[in-house]
Amino acid sequence: MLYDAYQAQQDLLAPIRAGASLFSTAFSQTWMGPGTNYLFRNMAAAAEIVSRAKMIHERPPYAIGLTGPDGRYQQVEEEVALSLPFGDLIHFRKAVPVRQPKVLIVAPMAGHFPTLLRQTAQTMLADHDVYITDWKSGRDVPLEAGRFGTDEYVDYLIRFLEEIGPGAHTVAVCQPCAALLVAVSAMSMDKNKAIPRSMTLMAGPVDTRVNPTKVNELANSKSLDWFKTNLITAVPARYAGAGRHVYPGFIQLTAFMAMNLPRHMRAHLDLFGHIVKGEDDKADANRKFYDEYFSIADLPAEFYLETVQKVFQEYHLPRGIFEYRGRIVDPGAIKSTALLTVEGERDDICSLGQTLAAHDLCKGIKPFRKKHYIQAGVGHYGVFSGKRWATQIYPMVKNTILASE
Repeated sequence: MLYDAYQAQQDLLAPIRAGASLFSTAFSQTWMGPGTNYLFRNMAAAAEIVSRAKMIHERPPYAIGLTGPDGRYQQVEEEVALSLPFGDLIHFRKAVPVRQPKVLIVAPMAGHFPTLLRQTAQTMLADHDVYITDWKSGRDVPLEAGRFGTDEYVDYLIRFLEEIGPGAHTVAVCQPCAALLVAVSAMSMDKNKAIPRSMTLMAGPVDTRVNPTKVNELANSKSLDWFKTNLITAVPARYAGAGRHVYPGFIQLTAFMAMNLPRHMRAHLDLFGHIVKGEDDKADANRKFYDEYFSIADLPAEFYLETVQKVFQEYHLPRGIFEYRGRIVDPGAIKSTALLTVEGERDDICSLGQTLAAHDLCKGIKPFRKKHYIQAGVGHYGVFSGKRWATQIYPMVKNTILASE
């Protein structure tokens, strides 16, 4: 019923947004003369704000390019290296192949599409052969594909690493840090030939008992049954995943926006001002950010509920009780994989110490192969995007990979 109600609201508002879009286009024209231009810019700006007040349910393109040795900027081709029901292994193939370390970027399955890590991949492409976990929205996966919980998530990570082949490196961002640690632990216990040479965990919840954030407190404020009853709903009949139970992306996005509502309101007021003043570059930057931020994906219910239970409520990894396929995994079995953990000083989603906890769990890794880095002055998103990611954090990741080659 919850998803049906949301869809009915979207259907009702669609003609209004379409009309506002046409209105914005019409009144952004300056043919009526300079004297009336300011008035029409205000009207066009207001109409655009209305037309953009929507959530997007399709994955945006990565649209990643690379500057070559000749100074020309070339598009990088997205190649599906392996396609599975709930996610694809995407290879960013360069026009001119170069022998570089292979890296799997493990993107979150947390309400947004993996394109949120576009800049992460863009930066790493200069020195690496980059792959990414391209998770699909639960509403687009038919029921026939079966369940998708934490076991299946780890299955996919192992399968993707096996497809890339021995000698790869891994970089997990945010939510999948715990899952990657489980996957590498299981692969080490099984002596899998595709064990990665390095594992970088960035701003991820390994032990959420450490310095709990508002997100952690929310996860513990209700019972698991409450989350199941109030946040899980079935996909409407019009979509490929009809009948599949999901945690809708629109609920998570609404919750995240509510946490920083004044900031988002200010950003849209800024967009209005940029349009009125004709500051096209600033307006475009704002549009691009919110086009990405409003692109949402639905999580399979099993994965969402098991993550809440195992990571945020019962702390299975730090307590040594995390099971994968009926067997308790032991991070202490990891010996040949270097470890780098990265945290942001001002991260209000995954606070200081929560990712660092991986070091105590990975007892089998020699101390000189384990490093921890705290980036001053950045919040959660600054760990994997923005200037400080590119100029201060990325060199640490790059050096860890090079040292492990």
